[in-house]
Amino acid sequence: MTGSDRFLVGCAQMRVTRDKRRNLAVAERMIADAARAGVRLVVLPEMFLWRGPEQDIAAAAEALDGPSATRLAEAAARGGVTLVAGSFYKRDGSGARPFNTTVVFGPDGRRLGVYRKIHLFDVSIPDRVEIRESARMRAGAEVVCVDTEVGRVGLTICYDLRFPELYRRLAFDGATLVCVPSAFTHATGAAHWEVLLRARAVENQLYVLAPNQVGPTVDGPPVWGGTSIVDPWGAVLARASDTEGLVTAEIDPAYQAGVRAGLPCLEHARLSPGGEVKSRAAG
Repeated sequence: MTGSDRFLVGCAQMRVTRDKRRNLAVAERMIADAARAGVRLVVLPEMFLWRGPEQDIAAAAEALDGPSATRLAEAAARGGVTLVAGSFYKRDGSGARPFNTTVVFGPDGRRLGVYRKIHLFDVSIPDRVEIRESARMRAGAEVVCVDTEVGRVGLTICYDLRFPELYRRLAFDGATLVCVPSAFTHATGAAHWEVLLRARAVENQLYVLAPNQVGPTVDGPPVWGGTSIVDPWGAVLARASDTEGLVTAEIDPAYQAGVRAGLPCLEHARLSPGGEVKSRAAG
């Protein structure tokens, strides 16, 4: 692929239940539908595989080479697509709380990268949202970009969206697309979802791919939906309705390069990823 090649991406919006077999079947169907439509990169939502009561999390968690991950790798290979497999509870055999983990598979089914959610959603908004993710999962500590056949992809999950320093770090690390698999709540999504997606895209001149869960949940408040694909100028290229489904959009690397050349804010940035002010010659 050259820098001017356009390609299709797809984001799956799902209503996730405690029936893991049902959720996995829906994901596999959407991956196959995307492949038939010519999509090269498919992104699933956060916790697409299962969500349910806190006491059942340990039983629902799986290893990176567990049965569900194996089926997802096979689905990517059947479709010949790169798959950002949303996230799921990943156990490591230590007995500790699991990580909220994204796995990326190449079009041959090979695992290309793993990201563990850094920012955990511990919030208490009276009469609206009460969630404490740190009680049921551990936080990751590594910023992750993955080289794929369609470009360098930055990985984030849901609440990460509220931390712009992470996205600037991904942009400085060479990402041209960033994925945000999410289960954004209805209360916060109605007010903040689109504006945050567009802000992260504009600030870093990135394509932002944001699949979200939709509808009621079995373990908490309803989720917002609004699965979206946003371009580097902040335009929303595709947005899902309020039901399960797949949305697609075209990625144009030449357009992105033009945005970055005409408005070179990443070159003008004076703070390094470590926070130091970079010197710049006057004139």
